[in-house]
Amino acid sequence: MPKPRVYATHQLFEEARAVLDAACEVEYWTGEERPPREEVLRRVKDKEGLVCLLTEKVNDELLRAAPKLRIAANVAVGFDNIDLDACTKRGVVASNTPGVLDETTADFAWTLLMAVARRLGEGEQLARSGNWKGWNLDQLCGADIWGKTLGIVGFGRIGRAMARRALGFQMKVIYTDAVMAPADVTESLKAEYRDMNSLLAESDFVSLHTPLTPETRSLFDASKFYRMKPTAFLINTARGPVVDEAALVAALEAKKIAGAALDVYENEPFIHPGLKRPNVVLAPHLASASLATRTRMAVIAANNVVALFKGQMPPNMLNASVLKKS
Repeated sequence: MPKPRVYATHQLFEEARAVLDAACEVEYWTGEERPPREEVLRRVKDKEGLVCLLTEKVNDELLRAAPKLRIAANVAVGFDNIDLDACTKRGVVASNTPGVLDETTADFAWTLLMAVARRLGEGEQLARSGNWKGWNLDQLCGADIWGKTLGIVGFGRIGRAMARRALGFQMKVIYTDAVMAPADVTESLKAEYRDMNSLLAESDFVSLHTPLTPETRSLFDASKFYRMKPTAFLINTARGPVVDEAALVAALEAKKIAGAALDVYENEPFIHPGLKRPNVVLAPHLASASLATRTRMAVIAANNVVALFKGQMPPNMLNASVLKKS
């Protein structure tokens, strides 16, 4: 019996390839750049499985080009690149890799928070420039973190991981979310609920951990920045379109907030030129980028594909109704 044919839009890691290759006939994209759209559409035409990244849109166009497709496995927790309704309508399983990057992402959010507060980017640039003249009393003085107030927007797994780390800095932790956290969680994390306006008014650091939905797209617009303290910083490791970048640039220029640290952008890989300023730390979507975490993500995606072709329900299906109907 022939193995199911799969296209992977990345060469993945050795551990994930071993899982896929044992059960499937896999064609891997090996180019250094992301595959062009027309190349993806060409290669999926005769494939039953697709392993893809957030950069690939799984929509009607792709599904029409791949009539044999049975599963699209995202190597990511987020799945705003996948049209779930279109997949479900065509009987295509969609899957993601939840739970694997929570701690790594929280680590990196803290990296950004500390870097922007203590002006690390500016300092590193000065140290490398050859123009540093030595220590001075008022040189690159930044903001303290210890004992300050951390506002967390989106109190899911990653937001709670952020709160755990804040305990070590004796910070006051406040959060806002569409669903209030259980009492035992807030007690253990010493976290207090606030509505959005109150959170913005109180926080010294505002860290975003909300998924991208129609309700959260451009959630942080001009009105939000104008409610923040002029000494406060915005941290975003969630999804770029949660922040209106033009509004953020305007707030920074007007000194409505002190700075920002961003790992994700509204129109990746494009970064608004107004964000390239000293009080903004910019990272190229690195929050989950530890070798161990990215490897686990790829292996989970591979296991989702293999499970389907073994007649099992993929562990991380996003549209279980597809298999329930069949």
